This record gives sequence, structure tokens and C-alpha cells, in this order.
Amino acid sequence: MSVTFPQFMPWMTTPEQMQEQWMGFARKMAHLPKALEVARRVRVGATPSDAVFRMDKLRLLRYVTDVEQLHSTPLLVVFALVNRPYILDLRPGKSVVSHFVNRGFDTYNLDWGVPTDGDRFLNMEDYIERYLDAVVDQVRSRTDCDKISVLGYCMGGSMSAMYAALHPEKVKNLILMAAPVDWSNREYLLAKWTDASVFDVDKLMQVYGNAPAELLQGSFQLLKPVSTMVEKYFTFYENLEDEKFLEDFFAMETWLNDNIPVAGEMFRQFVKYCMQQNLLIQGKLRIGGRIVDLRKIVCPVLNLTATQDHLVPPELSLPFNDAVGSTDRKGVNFPAGHIGLAVGTKANRELWPSVCDWLAERSN
Repeated sequence: MSVTFPQFMPWMTTPEQMQEQWMGFARKMAHLPKALEVARRVRVGATPSDAVFRMDKLRLLRYVTDVEQLHSTPLLVVFALVNRPYILDLRPGKSVVSHFVNRGFDTYNLDWGVPTDGDRFLNMEDYIERYLDAVVDQVRSRTDCDKISVLGYCMGGSMSAMYAALHPEKVKNLILMAAPVDWSNREYLLAKWTDASVFDVDKLMQVYGNAPAELLQGSFQLLKPVSTMVEKYFTFYENLEDEKFLEDFFAMETWLNDNIPVAGEMFRQFVKYCMQQNLLIQGKLRIGGRIVDLRKIVCPVLNLTATQDHLVPPELSLPFNDAVGSTDRKGVNFPAGHIGLAVGTKANRELWPSVCDWLAERSN
């Protein structure tokens, strides 16, 4: 990486070279006020939407479009409980949602909302059997469909898989996107940090109630500290004159810093039963007194993973296809990172059009 900050080693630089470096630095920094103006005007969320259903904190968003609806099966997008779901509709050209909307899918997105202290006892059963089931039923009712397609991203994908196993009669197609289901690999960094021998999630939730947003954000940043805390600012400095880069940069920063807490009991159960005890892939996870049996998922499955994913390495997702009962199952390991799978230029150019093709063949 080439960075043109002035050199502070006079014994290696002539006075003329140092002066030129400082002048270059000054010219670059003259663009900072314009960059800050871009930051003030940047907006996130590329596709218009209406809130068509509310329940407690959550909202169900339906995307508004003039595009003719071509497919009879609607699509529900389910994001994680961490951060906000607009990462899937960040900006024009960086929107997973827009691909489906523009291809004639009736598309919905689940915004879980922000839990408060009073929500600390919400658990897996609440989120999957009460909230997610209510949202699925709303989409089914609005579209007069017995079954819908579900796309789950990250933790939202894990929850979508659990739901599809518990309610196969309501899911026509299932797309997982960087979704962990098998935590047997204990070598990646997040697994080491959350290992039961060093991470007492019971005590943590006793102290905090909900999983603090600051704890979650700090943990994710420390997975790649140089990249998230140093390199990106060098890149920002090098591109102070590029307005398109600045718009994308500030939109991404808006989302990265728009953190929300996770309901305490839900966080405790997910960490303890999934990340630490790995019960889901073993067929031992219970939700609402029922075993989550992945073999009951017999609908078409598309499992998307990212080769450079530091948060959910592919090996946490790949075993899913062998665990389900479906005979129509496909895996795609795409060259991207965890977030790049959604907002990356290459993913939006190559991956998502092919995903739309896959879903279109199974949605009428």
C-alpha cells in the first residue's frame, strides 16, 4: 500500500523532497471540507419501502417498485440481530434487495428493531417461533401463498435454517448467506474468544442484561484490527478527491457504527447452545421444546459462502448442505469477505444476478 504522508526522517530525505511531500499533503487535505460535506449528505437505503406490519419492536418492510411482479412466490430477507438490515440495501449499485426487486420478486425485509432493557429475557423461542413465524405468516397472508422464499444473512441465516427445519410447510426456497450452522472448528479467532473456558456468557448477561452494542462492535473490529482501524483510513486519505469513493465509504461507515444491542437471553442461548456446544448441526438443539432437525428441510437450498470471510469462515456454513434432507441443494463459495458478499462490486455484478436466476426457476 502506497501512502503519501510526509516522511518524518530528515536524514533520509532532502529538504526539497520534504517540502514537496508537505505540499502534497497540504493539497490532499484541502479536499477534506468537501469530503465532510459528502458525509453530511450521504444516505443509506437505496430502495423505497413501506412498513406493512409491526410487532413489538420489529417492522416488516415491503419494497415499493413499478417493476411488474413476475414470480408468484414472495421473498423474505432475514438479517442478524446485530447491526441494521439496510446493509442489504445500502446504496444504488450495492444493494442485494434491488436485484430481486428489479427481477420482479415481491420482496420483504425484516427489521428486528432495537431491544431495550425490558427485552432482556427474550429468547430463541421468542425470536423464531413467535416473531419470525408471525412475519412469515404475514407475508403468506398478504400474498396468498402457502409457502415463501427466505434469504437469511449471517446469524439471520442460522435463525432462518432453524425456522425452516421447524416449519418446512411454510418455506418454499431457502437461501443462506454467510450463515454459520456448524461451530466444530475451534481454530478461528472468534471461536477462541467465545470458548466456554474463557467466556462465561451467563455471568456477562447477568451483569449487562442485553449484549452491549459496544462490546459486539469492538469484538468485530478486533478480528482484523489493522484493516478496520488503520488501513481503511489510509485508503480514505488516498481517495479524498474521489466523490464516488467517499459516498460509498461514508455509507459503509454509517452502517458499521449503527450498532444495536442483542436481547440478553437470546444472545446467551445462541452463544452457549450454538457457538459453544454446537447443538444445531448435531440435531440436539431444542427451541420451544422441539428438536431442530435439519433433515426436515426438504425445499431447494442455496448456500452462499465467502472465501475471505473472517467472521463466518466457509467451513462453518458448508456442512449445512449435507445435513438437510433436500435433494435440490447448491453451494457457492464466492471470492469476497463477509460484508463484501452483500456490498462488493464483484458480488453485485456476478453473484446476485445468478442467485436471482436460481430463485426464479423455483418461484412459480
